[in-house]
Amino acid sequence: MSSAKKTSYILPIIVIAQFLCTSLWFAGNAVLPDIVKNFPLEHNLLANLTSMVQFGFISGTLAFAFFAISDIFSPSKVFFICGIAAALFNLAICLEITDVRLLLLFRFLTGFMLAGIYPVGMKIASDYFKDGLGKSLGFLVGALVFGTAFPHLLKTFTANFPWQYVIFATSTLSVTGALAILLLVPNGPFRTAGQKFNIRSCFDGFKNLGFRSAAFGYFGHMWELYTFWAFLPGMLLLFNSKHPSSNLNIPLFSFLVIASGGISCMIGGLLSQRYGAKRIATIALAISGVCCLLSPIFLFSGSVYPFLIFLFCWGLSGTADSPLFSSLIAQNAPESLRGTSLTLVNCIGFAITIISIQVLNLLSKQLNVQYLYMVLAIGPVLGLWALVRKKSH
Repeated sequence: MSSAKKTSYILPIIVIAQFLCTSLWFAGNAVLPDIVKNFPLEHNLLANLTSMVQFGFISGTLAFAFFAISDIFSPSKVFFICGIAAALFNLAICLEITDVRLLLLFRFLTGFMLAGIYPVGMKIASDYFKDGLGKSLGFLVGALVFGTAFPHLLKTFTANFPWQYVIFATSTLSVTGALAILLLVPNGPFRTAGQKFNIRSCFDGFKNLGFRSAAFGYFGHMWELYTFWAFLPGMLLLFNSKHPSSNLNIPLFSFLVIASGGISCMIGGLLSQRYGAKRIATIALAISGVCCLLSPIFLFSGSVYPFLIFLFCWGLSGTADSPLFSSLIAQNAPESLRGTSLTLVNCIGFAITIISIQVLNLLSKQLNVQYLYMVLAIGPVLGLWALVRKKSH
């Protein structure tokens, strides 16, 4: 049996496990209307709840990078331990919590453990698929997007049940995904013996034009993406309030719009094999940037169909570039610190999402909401500048 056949099952398992475990990411957002009832005085709970998961993820990526966890230890075992721990911290928000700080702490710890799932999953894929990494990461990031969207779908199916059912389900999924990686995915054939964290080596990566271009393109993409996802239910709610006859199912359409990005990740990964990762990433980032700029027109359209078509275009374009940037970063990173480099760039990217979410939350109290989401175009514009600027060298 050829080595290709022996590992043909690996990518589907990594993809499914990534989907199952990352369903924890927006589990709190999906049940936010129910949680808010316990904290009626917390007017910024959406921004703070989302930011704490992101902050936890950032803290986790810093810790994982500092100790080079995924380069020194078996990535599969790291994934397993973090998947189990994240499931437990996710379950903890079902306790009778009266202090909002405890709720935010549990979301922080869930985010911390996700640092051992998302970037480590990419590390596992890069250890197996040295060639065609863009396609592999396309499926992997697509799984992350589906996982992020899935709690909204669970909320739709469990609308007549207590909100805790969504949390129980996502924690169960995470445990299942963690076990699948531990039992079925050993260390990959291209895994390089790890080194201890070397901050100089990480900064050396940014001296590489390919690495720097991809990283800054990714940072611009991250300014936009998670803020769009976090505020998407609010966009749908606002449309319903202005057009009561539309009566859109907010959890269902939140799921569909976010999940559509999972399809574009996979398609983008496949297209990158023919046209190149950088070219497809640049096109996707440009389209999502245009969506930000056109948001005042379509988000306040008088008809439901242009509104929904626009949201799906935004959802599709907003994620298509993500795996391609990760592929470019992995290809240009120092080989023995590939996992740490992916983790470090993810850390910076998710730090940017916190700033973006909090900036938009602050501006929502100052600006006309019709023009609010144009602010997200800042990221794609700067990301495109970084990508195009490299061509002049």
